[in-house]
Amino acid sequence: MPFGLLKYGLSKEYPARRQFPASSEMKDRYDVVIIGGGGHGLAAAYYLAKVHGITDVAVLEKGWLASGNTARNTAIVRSNYLTPEGVHFYDESVKLFEDLSNEFDFNILYSKRGHLTLAHTDAALRTARWRAEVNKHLGVRSRLIYPDEIAEICPQLNMSRDVRLPILGALYHEPGAIARHDGVAWGYARGAFERGVHIHQQTEVTGIETDNGKVSAVQTNRGRIKCGQVIQAVAGMSSEVARLAGFKLPIRSIPLQACVSEPVKRFLDPIVVSGSLHVYVSQSSRGELVMGGSVDPYTLYQARSTLDFKEGLMGHLLELFPFLSQMKVLRQWGGVADMTPDFAPVMGETPVKNYWIDAGWGTWGFKATPVCGKRMAETVASGKVPELLQPFALDRFDRFEQLGEKGAASVGH
Repeated sequence: MPFGLLKYGLSKEYPARRQFPASSEMKDRYDVVIIGGGGHGLAAAYYLAKVHGITDVAVLEKGWLASGNTARNTAIVRSNYLTPEGVHFYDESVKLFEDLSNEFDFNILYSKRGHLTLAHTDAALRTARWRAEVNKHLGVRSRLIYPDEIAEICPQLNMSRDVRLPILGALYHEPGAIARHDGVAWGYARGAFERGVHIHQQTEVTGIETDNGKVSAVQTNRGRIKCGQVIQAVAGMSSEVARLAGFKLPIRSIPLQACVSEPVKRFLDPIVVSGSLHVYVSQSSRGELVMGGSVDPYTLYQARSTLDFKEGLMGHLLELFPFLSQMKVLRQWGGVADMTPDFAPVMGETPVKNYWIDAGWGTWGFKATPVCGKRMAETVASGKVPELLQPFALDRFDRFEQLGEKGAASVGH
């Protein structure tokens, strides 16, 4: 029996460090209000307090901490994107991820695995080569590999040519990793708590007040809060909350589903993705296969699971790993993805002064958690959008300067 369990069992007092202080009373005014208690909102609060010394901050979460998309994703971390803007952005996030356990003194179970994006067609090979060249030019370790090397990296894959979609090659991204999604949120939350940030759960925003085009207060189900600045980071509900502030977002909210298998002995090291088959899979530290596919084909504000998704996903997965036919699905869930027309996020200024947006993450928001928190905190502290975030400005759609990241999105991961 671990010694820690004996300490719990024999001690008359709670011997461990409390993860979070007791909840604070909600004040009627804060310098900064962050709407959304998921990874992005908590990270922004953490960096505001730690880096910029801004601690008069309230994080408002309508459910419980990380109860939205932060707890409903598959926790893949990568930077093998297609546009230079996307590569720079996610590369900074990967580098921050790598040291988070040390920074938090809290294990987020960060595990570098390598990331294989399989190519089944000539067109997919061209896209993989394109992404590899962009990545290498910007200092990110990605390369195009062919069946012999794929078989060495992942010998469990079905490399037969006698299948519907044989594997012709792959984009291999060495820094690809997985992490414990709620561990990341808890680490940021604890760090923010310890520096004086107030985190209010079960607190739903019901209205946004403005004065001469500038945000002045936030209305909640627990009362009105005056504020100087607001960060909106609410993932799938981005359009609805922005509507409260009086502006529209070019976002569709679409369900995204995933599932895990029963735990088995570790056999799958890399993360495997196939855009043509609409499937991705990795194996967690607990031995579960974490599996997902593309977003559902219709707009819906509901995180529910469907049999249709599961049946389709299992059929695709078995084309890659036929020996998994007897595995059992342990659980299934859904989230709500906020999709932009160019598959890139929306960050920075909005039509309302001092009301900052962090939205449009589609299926790739978790991997951006550290860089979003760091750079949104910098935006609030300085009042100026950092150069790294400027390509993701909301007004790019008015200027017809979209980024075009769909080629690097592959499937919902």
